[in-house]
Amino acid sequence: MSQGLNLIGCCNELNAGYAADGYARAKGVGACVVTFTVGGLSVLNAIAGAYSENLPVICIAGGPNSNDYGTNRILHHTIGLPDFSQELRCFQTITCIQVVVNNLDDAHEQIDTAISTALKESKPAYISISCNLPGIPHPTFARDPVPFFLAPKVSNHLGLEAAVEATAEFLNKAVKPVIVGGPNIRVAKAQKAFVELADASGYPIAVMPSGKGLVPEHHPHFIGTYWGAVSTGFCGEIVESADAYVFVGPIFNDYSSVGYSLLIKKEKAIIVQPNRVTIGNGPSLGWVFMTDFLSALAKKLKKNSTALENYRRIFVPPGIPLKRVQDEPLRVNVLFKHIQDILGGDSAVISETGDSWFNCQKLRLPESCGYEFQMQYGSIGWSVGATLGYAQAARDKRVIACIGDGSFQVTAQDISTMIRCGQRTIIFLINNGGYTIEVEIHDGPYNVIKNWDYTGLVNAIHNGEGKCWTAKVRTEDELTAAIATATGEQKDSLCFIEVFVHKDDTSKELLEWGSRVSAANGRPPNPQ
Repeated sequence: MSQGLNLIGCCNELNAGYAADGYARAKGVGACVVTFTVGGLSVLNAIAGAYSENLPVICIAGGPNSNDYGTNRILHHTIGLPDFSQELRCFQTITCIQVVVNNLDDAHEQIDTAISTALKESKPAYISISCNLPGIPHPTFARDPVPFFLAPKVSNHLGLEAAVEATAEFLNKAVKPVIVGGPNIRVAKAQKAFVELADASGYPIAVMPSGKGLVPEHHPHFIGTYWGAVSTGFCGEIVESADAYVFVGPIFNDYSSVGYSLLIKKEKAIIVQPNRVTIGNGPSLGWVFMTDFLSALAKKLKKNSTALENYRRIFVPPGIPLKRVQDEPLRVNVLFKHIQDILGGDSAVISETGDSWFNCQKLRLPESCGYEFQMQYGSIGWSVGATLGYAQAARDKRVIACIGDGSFQVTAQDISTMIRCGQRTIIFLINNGGYTIEVEIHDGPYNVIKNWDYTGLVNAIHNGEGKCWTAKVRTEDELTAAIATATGEQKDSLCFIEVFVHKDDTSKELLEWGSRVSAANGRPPNPQ
């Protein structure tokens, strides 16, 4: 094992892939290792999710003995045909590059090419290595590796100038422009340039739901999440009433558009993607990179705080929580009020697919607080593995994971790996008796699950080895006590807090979003 490289063994390949996804979110790149076909096909779903979220995850699969290629032999772990390409063919659609290493002479070049392509394209790569090759001395691996160099991408200078000039003219004529950040800011590594533009322009800044964590919420111009009909209070109205909007790195899909119901007009929009800028219904200029463009545009804009002043004029603070009676059952909005109180710059939030999307979206992130969820792929169960990987990478942060009971049942076993690695995550297991998000999109008996003794399961996995603490919570007082313990005497332990809430206690945003997505799913066929 290379110095400084630790092997983390997960309970199954799917979770290992999710963990590599979480690790890549914190460190910029992740890797997972699986066995031939039975492992490779198990990890496919996680790699597909990493592809959808533009994460460079290197998936390394063991391969057949190099002498078996080109023969008519049938091997174990295959589907019983003398064709070893099934796994490779499955990975071709969910990775940006695939290499099969069954020859040492060009192994170094293939491996370098695969890793560098993954980093350049910010997508997963697949590397298959014959099982008899590792450890064999070869001249190409005889010396220490030379530090790898990725040539920086440079914008087309004339294209950059044209894009900045046209955009500045467009925006400087606008009365109340706004900026909205999206998930592709991560791909372009443009967080600093985004802030530069926000500072220089004076425009209010909002974030698309899938971009949360990439836009600084402590910034004085921040107005909330733009998510159409389920936006943060007063944010949607300001964005949709603007006469110009700059969308930086957006992904518009049926979920982020709330069933295609955004009131956004193309002719008012500047769309800035990692390597292209589109100005309203006018020009679309390629090979213009986001960081270069935002920095150059910041120097050309007239300061305009009209929309920000409008927001501050109409903004009304959230209402005062209702007084509670003694031992009243805990409500979800009360739970998240307490989660908000424990967030700091040394925290990171992992939000599972489900109602946690909407509740976590309303958390106001302090400076340097991390935030991750998987909106594009939306794979239920992603968060357990992702929490494991993120916490392993971001040792300076305490991860706070919000996971529904249905999601937890998919991937629960890697709580074991978290304990073994000495992680100190706080997991809020929200026990509401099923797949609540699915109920709001399309209900049926398949959304009801068998209830588990979740803390009992975690205690059994803990089995007295390592640091782990669990609690069941049914009231606000019990929640307060549990959080005090988790952040006090058990601050160095994995803390698992099972929170019981009513099955119909959902965010109002989920009710609205679910009905709109359901309507989009249920559109009748167009006449032929």
